[in-house]
Amino acid sequence: MPDTQPAQGHCLCGKTSISVRKMQLDVGACHCRQCRRWTGGPLLVSGCGTDVTLAGSDYIGVFRSSDWAERGFCTACGSHLFYRLIESRQYFVPVGLLEDNPNLVLGHQVFIDEKPAFYAFANRTRDLTGAEAFAQFEADADSD
Repeated sequence: MPDTQPAQGHCLCGKTSISVRKMQLDVGACHCRQCRRWTGGPLLVSGCGTDVTLAGSDYIGVFRSSDWAERGFCTACGSHLFYRLIESRQYFVPVGLLEDNPNLVLGHQVFIDEKPAFYAFANRTRDLTGAEAFAQFEADADSD
C-alpha cells in the first residue's frame, strides 16, 4: 500500500475546498498549546506537502501564528483549513476536513511534552517532544 494518496475536502459551509495530491496516511496529533487553543483539543493532521490547491479564495483567511507558521481558516464558517510552514510552504491539513479514508492511521504525536494529563490516545505512536518535532521539520526541509 502506498504511503500517500490524493485527497479532497471542504469546509463546513462548502465555500472553500481543498485538493491535495499526496496526503500522508500517517496522521499526526499535535498537542502544542497553540494547536489546542486553535482547535479546543489536539490537532489531528496529515502532512500534504506543497502540492495543495485551495478554492474559494474570497473566504480564506490566514493568520500568522508564529515566526515559522501560519494557519488558514474559512472566514464564513470558521473551519480550520491548514497549518502551513512559512519557509518550506509545507501544508498540514486537518483530517476531519478531508473525505473519510479507511487507510489513515494515527502514527505519531508531536509536542508530547505539552500534552495535558487528562487525555491519552490508545494507539501506539511515535512520540516527539517539541524540540524533536522542530529538528524533524528542519531535517525534512533539508532533504527537499
